[in-house]
Amino acid sequence: MINAFHIPVLKNEVLRYLQPSPGGVYVDGTIGGGGHAESIIERCFPRGTLIGFDRDPDALCEAEQRLRKYRDNIVLIRDNFAAIRSQLTARDISLVDGILMDLGVSSYQIDTAGRGFAFQRDGRLDMRMDTNQILDAWTVVNKYEESKLVGILREYGEEQNARKIARKIVEMRSKKTIETTGEFVRVISMVSARRFLTKTLARVFQAIRIEVNNELESLRAGLLAAIGVLKPGGRLVVISYHSLEDRVAKELFQSLAKNRIPSGSKLIPDTIIQPEIKILTKKPVTAQPTEIALNARARSAKLRAAERLPRQ
Repeated sequence: MINAFHIPVLKNEVLRYLQPSPGGVYVDGTIGGGGHAESIIERCFPRGTLIGFDRDPDALCEAEQRLRKYRDNIVLIRDNFAAIRSQLTARDISLVDGILMDLGVSSYQIDTAGRGFAFQRDGRLDMRMDTNQILDAWTVVNKYEESKLVGILREYGEEQNARKIARKIVEMRSKKTIETTGEFVRVISMVSARRFLTKTLARVFQAIRIEVNNELESLRAGLLAAIGVLKPGGRLVVISYHSLEDRVAKELFQSLAKNRIPSGSKLIPDTIIQPEIKILTKKPVTAQPTEIALNARARSAKLRAAERLPRQ
């Protein structure tokens, strides 16, 4: 059960920045176990609507159970949040009042060994958020060329020993395919000092997961699409859990919060694109020590928020 593990991170901060109100239409782009969604719909009830996206069918089933009290006000969609515009259009919804994106892997996915997300649990190398997709961690680890593995570990894991780790993966899989997370951990431990092993494993597993799920490209596309469907005054709240995600959100917010000149245009006032958003968080909002004490996964969470400006 997802709900047994799901504790929404930065819940009070999400509500403060999102400002859900009765009758509003809100989107949870990664509904997971439904913890944030429940707190949002509570404040929109009885006339409001919450639209929840998730690629994971298990998450949608559990969210449906958790939110059954509000079933007439909930729309659940199995899709990547990058498809938000087309999915809303298909339901005759053009603009919404607010959007939450709680990024990364869910507690349920981490804690379920069979999903293969966590190096602390032995299970098949999988890491797919959408269990229907073909590409999985087994394929990345056992089939990707060494140079491609090096690039993934460097770009998505920021791993300094990427080449050494990739070389060892290729060497070991030539003898026997690497089937499980436990076997993968043992391969990495062969080239990592014991005192650094936990951090190395975290970086490597993060890199493989991002590759499998195309997370950073989905995030960029999803953020742009989300801003495009916000009403003037509508708010976008993003919670990230590692520097790569946070950097994407930060840079996109900064870009859209200032005047821009279209590529190839001369500096003529009529050609300047006015700011699309106002940034509400000068610095990322982080969890208080009391929350971290109750939920260790809140330690790495960073929240950024922006408000849609009136369309020019």
